[in-house]
Amino acid sequence: MTTLSDSDYARAEQMLAPYRARRVPGSKLVPQWLAAGERFWYQVGNCYVTVDPDRRTRAEAFDHDGLAAALSVAAGQPATGAQLPISGVEIGADGSVVFSAFGTRWQWADGQLTPSTAPAPVPGEVPSPDGTWIAFRRDGNIWVRGVDGEEFALTDDAEPDFDYGGLPGTTGMRSLFRLLGLPTPAVLQWSPDSTRILVQRIDQREVPELVLVESSPPDGGRPVEHRTKYSMPGEQTVATMSWNVLDVRDRTVVRQQDVPRVIMHNTALVYAWWGDEGCVYYLHHSRDARTLELHRLDPTTGARTALISETGLTRVDPAVLLGDPHMVRILSTGEVLWWSQRDGWGHLYLYSADGAECSRITQGQWLVRSVLWVDEDARQVWFVAGGLVDDDPYVRQICRIGFDGEGFTRLTDDSLDHDAVAPAEGGYLVDRASGPSRPPRSVVLDGDGREVVVLEEPGTEALEALGWRPPERFRAVAADGQTPIYGLLWRPHDFDPQRRYPIVEHTYPGPQNYRAEPVFDAMHHGEPEAYAALGFAVVAIDGRGTAGRDKAFHDHSYGDLGNAGALDDHVAAIRQLGHRHRWLDTTRVGITGQSAGAFAAARALLMYPDFYRVAVATSGNHDNGVNLAMWAEHYHGDVSAEGKRAISNASLAENLRGKLLLIHGELDDNAHPYMTMRLADALIKADKDFDLIIIPGAEHALIGRQHYFLRRTWDYFVRHLHGSEPPTYRLAPLPLPTLGL
Repeated sequence: MTTLSDSDYARAEQMLAPYRARRVPGSKLVPQWLAAGERFWYQVGNCYVTVDPDRRTRAEAFDHDGLAAALSVAAGQPATGAQLPISGVEIGADGSVVFSAFGTRWQWADGQLTPSTAPAPVPGEVPSPDGTWIAFRRDGNIWVRGVDGEEFALTDDAEPDFDYGGLPGTTGMRSLFRLLGLPTPAVLQWSPDSTRILVQRIDQREVPELVLVESSPPDGGRPVEHRTKYSMPGEQTVATMSWNVLDVRDRTVVRQQDVPRVIMHNTALVYAWWGDEGCVYYLHHSRDARTLELHRLDPTTGARTALISETGLTRVDPAVLLGDPHMVRILSTGEVLWWSQRDGWGHLYLYSADGAECSRITQGQWLVRSVLWVDEDARQVWFVAGGLVDDDPYVRQICRIGFDGEGFTRLTDDSLDHDAVAPAEGGYLVDRASGPSRPPRSVVLDGDGREVVVLEEPGTEALEALGWRPPERFRAVAADGQTPIYGLLWRPHDFDPQRRYPIVEHTYPGPQNYRAEPVFDAMHHGEPEAYAALGFAVVAIDGRGTAGRDKAFHDHSYGDLGNAGALDDHVAAIRQLGHRHRWLDTTRVGITGQSAGAFAAARALLMYPDFYRVAVATSGNHDNGVNLAMWAEHYHGDVSAEGKRAISNASLAENLRGKLLLIHGELDDNAHPYMTMRLADALIKADKDFDLIIIPGAEHALIGRQHYFLRRTWDYFVRHLHGSEPPTYRLAPLPLPTLGL
């Protein structure tokens, strides 16, 4: 058995997402629309680019070298155009640039650099569309500040746990914001004319509390308690919310007239919007998520009108994945574009203005993934679809169709995944086409799918120089012997087909999303590639019960959430891969994951002790009976005592035979650390040996401590699956994330 060295760990470290991204500049591209979507700009590395689709041009947004030279003189600090030390960049439609550098806010316009009078963006503050107002939260109330600096409150009746514009405690990520030194965000929406604000008021006064104890506060003083309002499955009391419209000029509040509705997840706060005619629309889920409703709110009276209601036997979703943008569009005629899985897939329908009539727009054994652009004059809609590529239902393609269901056209017809967006006004598409081995080629397409401007075409040479190999997309058969399932397989660096390699499964079983995306730069890809650099074969698998395909496939986990994305499918797939590739050692299989992936990792070791030998479970929701209420109620459905026991890993503690490492942050207010401690308690009562790391001061994602838990995870697999002692190498702390607030 080869012994791993410091250089192997250093190479693995360079596969992690922050470092990997630097070696493929241009693989991430986020358009920032200008002038009503006619143009846009984006950042690639340290370069800022402006694109004019009408003129078919792509150019530097400003003179980078000229700005750097002027900044060096004005600030007395060295700067170069290739390494501009700027942040908080705002590019205007006139080409002016406002940014922060060396502790000052600057403006660059017409070749001149001057200190800017415009304030730097402040986390938690929300500017109005016309730039004349800034809204923010203070002591739970909503305030605004004008360009003249005058501040005044629009609400004055906030109470503790009954305030405006905040997040529910259950999914509020307060530990993360404290860690980053940021205020919790103000969740509110300005009307397009900048005269009114739509904001929720959340009532958590009767919701039970949970307490987290910070053992090692930064000041070195006494331990600090942090209290969180937190609802668990089946509990009578959950948070409720109501909508409010605040008039900035008149300083009045119009409240939603009917009783407050339950709020089970933060998506409720963003599934609301201002209509073109000045009304407010919002989507509302029943507590069990089996009913989804569209409502219109009169901003002058607070009266609510129900427009559409859809009910199912299981969760009725407004989008394919939890957190995806909804696909509802209110047309100027009053008609409603609506997405539904009522036929078992996920298609678009057109409702009449009164909701009495409904006609189908799309149909077939595939699903609409997102709506890109609606042209009311032409009565056409552009959208992204999944399931049109025969050999992979997850690959997305761009399509167009008429409101009457006629004229269906595929604008892309290849095997690449198309991750496309468009400005609200439509007119063109920004498309990123990639595959597991191909970085995204970003282009602007017109409404017929013709290429207008090439934006970025990054390569993988810098990654390959480190030993990187792209993953292989594979298809297997589920444990039922008939359902096709899909995944990714990473070969070890320095691969030798004559050797036998241990396997690490990198898992996240949903059920609100899927894990093995057929793209180049999925969020989790860096970690499997790090394990490949350490000499492991790595797999990621999407079994039945995960999202992204037909409704029946997703509903496989409903009522059986304890099977964690069909773990029997994962075992079946790995065994099939072992038959195809003799270099895979299926007698040495480990599994790791975070959050719901940690639940699945521990559960795999406990449910299939003859197959999985080693597991590392980080930030796990190991007892979903006492997890956030939404998780079990929406995705499991059974919150009886027996139903809760079926989704607790503690109930399987007697089965432990392999090596198990549990890792949790003490300030995790998402999957609270008591869930790991309950599993630990059950393992101790069963007299089982396991390993446990509690990380002081860490929240759910272990930000700021990732280098530690990753290195300990690598060491665990190297020692217990690879069969050698790990080196003494230490990883550097990963860069802290920046949150767009």
